[in-house]
Amino acid sequence: MGRVAMAVTSASLVATLAACRAQAPSTPPAAPAPAVDPAVSDLQQKTARFAVTDLSADITALPPDERDALAHLVRAAQVMDALFLEQVWAGNETMLYSLIRDESPIGKARLHAFLVNKGPWSRLDHHEVFVPGAPEKLPSANYYPVGATKAEVEKWIASLSGAEKARATGFFTTIRRGPDGRLMAVPYSTEYQGELALAAQHLRAAAAATAQPTLKAFLEARAAAFGSNDYYDSDVKWMELDATIEPTIGPYEVYEDEWFNYKAAFEAFITVKDKTESDKLVKFAGSLQEIENSLPIDPKYRNPKLGAMAPIAVVNTVFSAGDGNRGVQTAAFNLPNDERVIREKGSKRVMLKNNQEAKFQKVLVPISRVALARGDQANVAFDAFFTHILMHELMHGLGPHDISVGGRTTTVRQELKDTYSAIEEAKADISGLFALQFLIDKGQLDKGLEQTIYTTFLASAFRSLRFGIAEAHGRGQAIQLNYLLDHGGFTVSGDGTFAVDTAKIRDAVTSLTREIMTLEAEGSYAKATQMIETLGVLRPPTKAILDKLTAVPVDIEPRFVTARDLLK
Repeated sequence: MGRVAMAVTSASLVATLAACRAQAPSTPPAAPAPAVDPAVSDLQQKTARFAVTDLSADITALPPDERDALAHLVRAAQVMDALFLEQVWAGNETMLYSLIRDESPIGKARLHAFLVNKGPWSRLDHHEVFVPGAPEKLPSANYYPVGATKAEVEKWIASLSGAEKARATGFFTTIRRGPDGRLMAVPYSTEYQGELALAAQHLRAAAAATAQPTLKAFLEARAAAFGSNDYYDSDVKWMELDATIEPTIGPYEVYEDEWFNYKAAFEAFITVKDKTESDKLVKFAGSLQEIENSLPIDPKYRNPKLGAMAPIAVVNTVFSAGDGNRGVQTAAFNLPNDERVIREKGSKRVMLKNNQEAKFQKVLVPISRVALARGDQANVAFDAFFTHILMHELMHGLGPHDISVGGRTTTVRQELKDTYSAIEEAKADISGLFALQFLIDKGQLDKGLEQTIYTTFLASAFRSLRFGIAEAHGRGQAIQLNYLLDHGGFTVSGDGTFAVDTAKIRDAVTSLTREIMTLEAEGSYAKATQMIETLGVLRPPTKAILDKLTAVPVDIEPRFVTARDLLK
């Protein structure tokens, strides 16, 4: 397809996705409507695991020019939806149009599920196919050539060196076959030229509208990056962003590349800053080096000097798209992933407060009433949930990143390959508990938090496990839950409910933090694989609780009412 034609197709797909979103019911259904066709009923029940939820953000204080900028950012984010569909599977666009044309009840049910999952595979059901004719979901997604094997790509990468190898394993290239049949790395700026040009137009329009200097600088730099394929400058400017509007847009997370976790997926979070909450949390940034210096690992594995900047932003979501809105919704994120930026600037933690409040009320509280012993249920608190998610994101930036293996300078991500995402998510979770306890002991956090952080974390473990252990967060959570059970930090009572053993939980948390961080520092793919195989599983007591949660939503399906009103 020519690039001009691709740009037109991209615009059409963006419009189609926007129209599909707008068709969401004005009132969330209490339950799926009864259907005669069992297939329709089954699919509706699966989709209903995502509770339709209005997400709104207060933009009344934004002047008209800033609202105009925000509207352009939402339009740019819609392009990320189209891009992500293409990255997941080359057949997604054709299938979407086919589903839109199907006006039957099963066609409408499939379209709804397709939009939630960003493809014809149920992300909560081990990628089970729900649209006839769709193939099994490829772990290579659409980043690698159809028909290529993982072994073939690994062999090719091993034959490269220097800049060629860096391009092949980098975040921002796809791997394709050239005319001669040989593998080659293609920059995103070439592979997705039409779509990125469209997104860049909206970013430049937003930059022209805003009067906020750091926002203007980031948007112009990110628009340029879409054409140059060099994201370094715009990542730095994103780190320096200080504005009422907080956009995150571009290729970031690598979960969709289940072969190597090399390739970044396009996503967007268009948000507005909650300045009051952000200012409260700045104090955590000042404690990071002290926490790093106290990690329960060999001192040689600690970073004696973290990046100079560690900004924390608490925001409310206006619109999210692409990898930022497929299946289970993001509660917070820690970016960028580029180790160069992390070394020089640290990383930014963004907390999506309205997402978290919705998850806590609609999912976590109902789970706690089923999973936890009666005495522990009162110790489930939003403050503990919110603070641990914050610390989870902070801990992604601590511990080993750049490492040495066999005399080679490398990174944890490169060495752990397909195990990286699950291990890293487990690290951030468990070391987040370690860090919170450290700050409580130092008197920097209220002592009362000690009563709620472990219990809330335990309830949240079941929330994450319901995402499925094929997903990085779910698998990482299984590792932690099983380890803490094995070491007595958590217990199972005779009635099947779970509880915290306050006498053992601290030591168990410290021990697992040590094991995971040491594994990462060593770059041990073998140990990572063994940990996942032995602990990243669902054991009978855990499955028994999960089986009792069928009436509880797994997550939320956001309806972006502020964005909808903004674009009218």
